[in-house]
Amino acid sequence: MSRYDFQIPVTFKHRIIFTQDAFSLENPALAEVLQEGGGRRAMVFLEETVAALWPDLVAGITAYFDQTGLDFRGISLFPGGESAKTDDHLVREVWAAIDTAHLDRHSYALVIGGGAFLDAVGYAAATAHRGVRLLRFPTTTLSQDDSGVGVKCAINAFGKKNWVGAFAVPYAVINDFKFLHSQDEETRRGGLIEAVKVALVRDREFFTWIEENLTSLSTLEPEALESCVEKSALLHARHIATGGDPFETGSSRPLDFGHWAAHKLETMTSHQLSHAPAVAVGLALDTLYSARAGLLKFSIADQVLRVLDGLQLAIYHPALDWEDETGRRRVFDGLDEFREHLGGELTVLLLADVGQGVDVHQFDEVLLGECINELRTRWEIRG
Repeated sequence: MSRYDFQIPVTFKHRIIFTQDAFSLENPALAEVLQEGGGRRAMVFLEETVAALWPDLVAGITAYFDQTGLDFRGISLFPGGESAKTDDHLVREVWAAIDTAHLDRHSYALVIGGGAFLDAVGYAAATAHRGVRLLRFPTTTLSQDDSGVGVKCAINAFGKKNWVGAFAVPYAVINDFKFLHSQDEETRRGGLIEAVKVALVRDREFFTWIEENLTSLSTLEPEALESCVEKSALLHARHIATGGDPFETGSSRPLDFGHWAAHKLETMTSHQLSHAPAVAVGLALDTLYSARAGLLKFSIADQVLRVLDGLQLAIYHPALDWEDETGRRRVFDGLDEFREHLGGELTVLLLADVGQGVDVHQFDEVLLGECINELRTRWEIRG
């Protein structure tokens, strides 16, 4: 037998840009990215909801590309939301559009929309020709401060969240704050939970900043919202770039604090409970469990729950109490699915302190149940 091991080092540049009105002819941000890559063709995939909110956007994008000298292959509009990634229907439509437009590996696919839309179109771009250059334009708080700056793309399958997908570093991410302020209040507010999450697991100073700016964030004051989004996005990106496991080859996902329950709640409710409020509930549950398990001071858990209250984010959903035929809470199946997603032993990050996580490998379901009961009581008191 002969065996040969070759090391193949690969380096990616993860470009993240924060700007206003990216498709203005006076704004150089997008032009610089396109010129850097030297590609010759471009096409835009636009979420219909975004197009409806900005009636002049299609004309503005077309006018912009008329000035670039690129071979612009037009704008394709598709529905977004979680239904965009419930199966591969949108992926196949995007593949067909890429093929019809004759995009290649040196072409640019620009995707403008919320997190689910970015996920589905991103997966199509990552697998067409084994990778067409993807430029993400996240439009929601959640996608701008978290998922849109990540290096993953996926769709759902077999009743499970993100079962089919890929790791694919986008060619660039352009966070255009003009889109951010076009969203409805619930969408803008809900995405703040990912900023709270990354602060809790990575940066005590950022959590303090959120507390100090709680009133401004609660009223969605534009300057505070933009600052929070940028701080959160950069913390997420720095963790991915410097955390030592950008493509999740291990069994720990620290940026998924609170997500084991969130993902299960989403699928249990057929996505009537969307990702942002589901994460808020999951984060509240894991924070309280951290305290009841003796890992975190109760005073800090109360501090976290007060922040969620201040941001007007939910900490409980009735699906937490749904039971199977044996009387076991169905949400607990999320722990098995979380482990299965990465393989190996169950590894879930809990809190030891603000900015300090700790991996645990088992959960006490009785204790989890007590935490759910407490969250329900707190939620009822809040009214």
